[in-house]
Amino acid sequence: MENLSRYPLLALAAMLLHTTIAQQLPQLSQYQFNDYVFNPAVAGSRPFFEMRSGHRYQWVGIQDAPRTFTLSGTTPLGSNMGLGGYLFTDIVGPTRRTGIQFSYTYHLKITEELRLGLALSGGVLQFLIDGSKIRLNDPGDPTMDDQLRGELLPDAKFAFYLHHPRYWFGASFPQIMQNKVYFFDDQSETLSRMDQHYYATGGYRFQMSEDWKLEPSFLLKYVDPVPPKVDITATIRYKDAMWIGASYRTNDAWCAMVGYWLKQSFQFGYSYDIITSNLQNYSTGTHEVMLAITIAKPVRPAPEAP
Repeated sequence: MENLSRYPLLALAAMLLHTTIAQQLPQLSQYQFNDYVFNPAVAGSRPFFEMRSGHRYQWVGIQDAPRTFTLSGTTPLGSNMGLGGYLFTDIVGPTRRTGIQFSYTYHLKITEELRLGLALSGGVLQFLIDGSKIRLNDPGDPTMDDQLRGELLPDAKFAFYLHHPRYWFGASFPQIMQNKVYFFDDQSETLSRMDQHYYATGGYRFQMSEDWKLEPSFLLKYVDPVPPKVDITATIRYKDAMWIGASYRTNDAWCAMVGYWLKQSFQFGYSYDIITSNLQNYSTGTHEVMLAITIAKPVRPAPEAP
């Protein structure tokens, strides 16, 4: 059995996987507008074909800070099913994580307005480390090269989503296969693993007047051994066309957001994170942009688009 200490590149990869464990999956401040990324059971819950993208530039001013891109699409299928898929790329320094998944959702009718969506999602994940971006004290080390090291692995996800025109609650369980990542062909052991995550989301729509709505929501994220993180958000909507919002992420940041829905076909959202941790001494904050195309499908009444 090869000793892991002989592979400085492997040791670094393992360290990055464990110290950035919260970044194994995309983090988005505008999670309520990219809800399918966190919960595939959302697919088919709204009478729209939707294409959504998220562009996140985290900790501006810090070299090699995380950058995230997501692209998702969902559509209802008949009156009680939904299909969806998404891809993402998450770059942190010399590491890059890419994934693509597709999902099927079946929506059980509980009452006339309340439904429960159950979803299964499957795809592939890839974790890479770029040796050309790493400098060691011994540049001639034979175990270091300029190649990309990593592996392509299958993965699956299960989720449920209870939804009503006025409220919603759901949970998802990504990376249930917990695959180990081997960076070398002759490697017989590894410390690197795709850890199982746990997500829970929920919210409520308060109709304050004919034109104004208030929507509090939350996103709970947990992966062992990192303490749980919660995003708590309040969004005010005007005529389902414009919105402003604010959120707080525990031990991380405050966030302000604004957005516009043009003729129920094109959405734009922007958010800015104000860092509350010690990173505020080195970064000016985090920028995030959401873009979406929504095309109504005449299938059945459903909750409004996010």
